[in-house]
Amino acid sequence: MILSNKVFRSSLKMPPEEVKEVLNKKINEEKENVKKNRTPESIKFEETLFNGHIHLNKDKVNVVSLFSGAGGLDLGVELASVSAKYGYEKAYNAFKNKKDFKSLCTEINLLYSNDIFGAANKSYASNVGDGSSFVQDSRDIRSVYSFPQSDLMLGGFPCPGFSAAGPRLLDDPRNFLYTHYIRALMESKPAFFIAENVKGLMTMAKGQVLKQITEDFAAAGYQVVANLVNAKDYGVPQSRERVFIVGIRNDIVQKYHLSYEVPIPTNGEGKDPYVTLKDAIGDLPQNPDDVFDGDYSSMYMSRNRKRGWNEQSFTIQASGRQAPQYPGGEPMKKVSKDHWKFTGNLNRRLSVREAARIQTFPDWFKFSDGDKRNVSRNHKLNEQYKQIGNAVPVILAEKMSRSILKFLEEHPEIRVG
Repeated sequence: MILSNKVFRSSLKMPPEEVKEVLNKKINEEKENVKKNRTPESIKFEETLFNGHIHLNKDKVNVVSLFSGAGGLDLGVELASVSAKYGYEKAYNAFKNKKDFKSLCTEINLLYSNDIFGAANKSYASNVGDGSSFVQDSRDIRSVYSFPQSDLMLGGFPCPGFSAAGPRLLDDPRNFLYTHYIRALMESKPAFFIAENVKGLMTMAKGQVLKQITEDFAAAGYQVVANLVNAKDYGVPQSRERVFIVGIRNDIVQKYHLSYEVPIPTNGEGKDPYVTLKDAIGDLPQNPDDVFDGDYSSMYMSRNRKRGWNEQSFTIQASGRQAPQYPGGEPMKKVSKDHWKFTGNLNRRLSVREAARIQTFPDWFKFSDGDKRNVSRNHKLNEQYKQIGNAVPVILAEKMSRSILKFLEEHPEIRVG
C-alpha cells in the first residue's frame, strides 16, 4: 500500500456526469499511450489471441482474470460454480480430489488471465481451468491494448496511492494499475466483477479513497458495494481481514432489480465452530522439508507470531521470512515492549504446505518454485510463500462469489457469446 503524509484533497462533490467525463478522458489517454508504445511482438500476440484463442461460450460463464496470481480467487469461483449447481456438500467433497472436482466444474469458461509473476503463472496454468483452453498473458497490464468480453471479471488491483497533487485517484501516476483495471472493465463489460483488497483501503484518507473508487467504478457503468470481511468467519483457519468490492453492471441491476449482499458468516458464535489450526494442519508431519529457514528480524520478534492449535492462524504473509510460527511446542513469551522470545525446542515457521492449507488450497494444488537455476533453496521456497500469501483464501472466495455464480448459471440470457 502506498501512503502519503500530505493531506488528501477529494473531489467527491463532482457531479456524476463530470466524474464520468474525467474517467473517460483518462481511460482514452491511457489506451492511446498503450497503442503508441505497442511492439510488433505485442501486436502479433493480441492478433493471435483474438483471432483464434478466445472462444466465448454462451452455455458457460465466461471469465477474465486480472492480477490473477496463483489463482486463489479464481479457484474459489470455480468451486462456487460447482456448489451453486450441485450444492455445498457435493462440491466440497469433490474438491478434495482434482479429477473429481474438475469433472463437475463444467460451468466456467476461463478466457484470459494476466499477471507478470512468472512462478504464479506456472501455478495458475497447472491448477486453474482445464489447463488448455484459456490465454495466459504475462505482459504488464500497461502493455495490453485489448481485453476480451466476459460475464465475470476477477482480480484485486493493487492498493492505490494518493497525494495532494491531483484531484482524483485517476490523476495520481502511482495508480496506473488501478486505472488499467477500470480500462479493462470498460472494454470487457462483464455483468459482474469481483475485486479483493487490503483492509486499509477502508480507512485510507479517512475513507475518501474508497469513496472515489466506488465513484469511478460507478462511472464505468456499475453498481458497486464494498464489504470488510474476516476470513475466519467463513470457514478459513486464519484471522485475515480483507475488502471485497463487487460490481453489477447497471443494466443488469435495472432489469432484474438486483443487488449484492455480503453472505452471512458461517462460523463463529451461534454458528458452526471456527476452523482451527488443529483442524487444518494437525495431520501434517511435524518436521517437513518445505520450511523457510533463516534468522528472525527484530521486527519479526517485536510481537507474538505463534497461535495455538485451537486458534486461527495469524494472516499468512507473502513472504517465507515473515511466515507465522508452527503452533506446536511452547508459546512465545513477551520479554518487554516490542520484544518477544521463543521458548522450548519446537520453533519454526509454517511450511509451504501448511500455509497453503491455512489459505484453504487443496493438497492437489501444486505451487511452482519458478524453475530457476542457481538460486537458493530459500529463494525457491519464497516463490511459493509469496504466491500463497498474495492469494485470496479459496473457501472465502467461494462464499463471496456463490450467489453471483448461481445468478449467472440461472440466467444464460445475459451471457456473452
